Amino acid sequence: MAKGEGAESGSAAGLLPTGILQAGERPVQVKESKKKNQLSICNKLCYAVGGAPYQVTGCALGFFLQIYLLDVAQVDPFSASIILFVGRAWDAITDPLVGFCISKSPWTRLGRLMPWIIFSTPLAIIAYFLIWFVPDFQQGQTLWYLLFYCLFETLVTCFHVPYSALTMFISTEQSERDSATAYRMTVEVLGTVLGTAIQGQIVGQAHTPCVQDANASTVALEGANRTQSATSLRETQNAYLLAAGVIASIYVICAVILTLGVREQREPYETQQAKPMPFFRGIRLVMSHGPYIKLIAGFLFTSLAFMLVEGNFALFCTYTLGFRNEFQNLLLAIMFSATVTIPIWQWFLTRFGKKMAVYIGISSAVPFLILVALMESNLIVTYVVAVAAGISVAAAFLLPWSMLPDVIDDFHLKQPHIHGTEPIFFSFYVFFTKFASGVSLGISTLSLDFTGYQTRGCSQPAPVKFTLKMLVTMAPIVLILIGLLLFKLYPIDEEKRRQNKKALQALREEASSSGCSDTDSTELARIL
Repeated sequence: MAKGEGAESGSAAGLLPTGILQAGERPVQVKESKKKNQLSICNKLCYAVGGAPYQVTGCALGFFLQIYLLDVAQVDPFSASIILFVGRAWDAITDPLVGFCISKSPWTRLGRLMPWIIFSTPLAIIAYFLIWFVPDFQQGQTLWYLLFYCLFETLVTCFHVPYSALTMFISTEQSERDSATAYRMTVEVLGTVLGTAIQGQIVGQAHTPCVQDANASTVALEGANRTQSATSLRETQNAYLLAAGVIASIYVICAVILTLGVREQREPYETQQAKPMPFFRGIRLVMSHGPYIKLIAGFLFTSLAFMLVEGNFALFCTYTLGFRNEFQNLLLAIMFSATVTIPIWQWFLTRFGKKMAVYIGISSAVPFLILVALMESNLIVTYVVAVAAGISVAAAFLLPWSMLPDVIDDFHLKQPHIHGTEPIFFSFYVFFTKFASGVSLGISTLSLDFTGYQTRGCSQPAPVKFTLKMLVTMAPIVLILIGLLLFKLYPIDEEKRRQNKKALQALREEASSSGCSDTDSTELARIL
C-alpha cells in the first residue's frame, strides 16, 4: 500500500479543539462511520456495471460512426463533418444543462440521481438504434442523423452525468471511492472491449462494397455489378442494425443492475444547508477553484489526443495501413490490453501517487505513436503496438475519474457550507473535453474532404493517407506533451490529499454528532 497510508487512516481529532471533540465519543463514531461507509464487492460491481452503457455506445460511435456515415450511409464528407461536429458540440452543451437540472432536483425515495438514470434509459436505446438505420430518402439524411445523434447524446448525458456524480454519494470514504472507481474503470474499459467486439465483429462479417475506380463510380454501379453491390451494401446496413440491437440490450441490462444494486448516501453535513445554492453561483465558485481548472486543462489535451486517435483509427487502418479487414481485431487488442492493465494502474497510483501515474501512464503512448508514424505497413508490428498502446489507454481511462473526487474534496474544505456542486464538477469536465473533441473531429473530417477523400473507395489518394497518419500519430503526440506540461501545475499531491481526507473526516464526524451545536459547527467550519 501507499507509504503513509497508516497515518491517513488515523483519527482527525488533532485538527479540532477539545471543546468540539469530546473525549470518549469520537473513536466510537469513527468506527461506526467507517463501517457504514464500507462498500461490499457486490456494491462496487453493481456500481461499476453502470459505467458500461456509456462506454459501449460511445466506443461504437467513436470508432465506427465516421466510417459508417462515409461508406455505408454514403453521406458526403462535408455533411459528415457537420454531423460529427454539431453532435459532439451539442453533447458538450447538454452536460452543464443536465448538471443544472440535477442540482435543482429534490431528493426522492430513489435518491436525487437515480431517477435520471431510470427514465432516460428506454428513450436512449430507441434513439441509438435509429442512428444506425439508413432511411430510404436521400435529401434529408443529414438532418436524420444529426437529429437522432443529438437526441441520443442528450439522453445518454442524462444517464452518465448523474452516474458520474454518484461517485461522491456511494461512500464518504476516499479509499472506498477510489476502490469503486477502479472497479468502474475496469468495467468501462471492458465495456469498450464489448463495444468494439460486438460492433466490429458483427460489422466485419459483412463486407462493405468499395469502388476500385472512384472516378468511375457512377458508371460502375450502373453496370452489371450494380445489383451485387446494392445487395452487399444492404447486408452491411443490416449488420450495423444488428450490432445496435445487441448493444442496446446491454445498455438496458446494465442500467437495471445499477438501479437495483446501488444506493445513494447523503453527506452528513449537507443537511446543515438551509436552502440550495443558486446554480450560476455554483458555476462561478467551481470555475474559480484553481485545482479544478488545472486538472481539466491537463486532461483536456490528453483526452483530445486519444479521441483523435479513436475517431480516425478505422479509416487509418483501412486506407493508410491497408488492413481493411483487420481494424476491428486491432481495436480488440487495444481494449483487451487496457482492461487487463487497469488493476495494475490502480495499484500503481496507490503506491506512487496519482500525479506520477499520470506522467508515466499517459506519456507511455508517445513512443508507440512515433513507431506507427515511422514504420511501414506491417500487421505483426501493428498488433504489438496495439497491445502496448492499451497500457496508456488504461491510464487515460482511470486517472481523470480517480482525481476529480480529490478536487471536490478540496473544494468542500474551502467552501464547507456549499453543497450540491458535484454534478457541476463532473458535467463541466465532460463539457470541455467533448466540445474540444467535437471541434477536432469535425476539423479532421473536413481535412479529409479537402485532401480528396473518395466515398466507398477501395483506396484513397496519397494526401488522404498522409493526413490520416498525421491525425493518428503526430497530432496526438503534441496534445499529450502539452497536457503533461499542464499537469505540472496541478497542486494536489499525495500529501495534500491525505491532509484533506483527515480534515474532511473531522467535518463529517462533527456534522453527524447529535450533540453538536450550531455554534460548534460554525467554529468547526472557521477552523477548517
